[in-house]
Amino acid sequence: MNQLTRITFDPNVMGGKPCIRGLRVTVGTIVGLIASDHSPDEILKLYPYLEAADIREALAYAAWRAEEVELPLMTG
Repeated sequence: MNQLTRITFDPNVMGGKPCIRGLRVTVGTIVGLIASDHSPDEILKLYPYLEAADIREALAYAAWRAEEVELPLMTG
């Protein structure tokens, strides 16, 4: 996966959830809006401080996370 430069994690911003460029807009918000049939243009109107590349990267991050496999830790 290409390096994601627009997704940030800060425990002081939105509880550490993945956000767009340190703003109070989470990846989950963007994905939820797309899932609710909002177009990228509509999202950019709702959040004028976002850029089209922010939406693309949020979707790329969400897709990557959906494919990630979590393995249980072995103890003892």
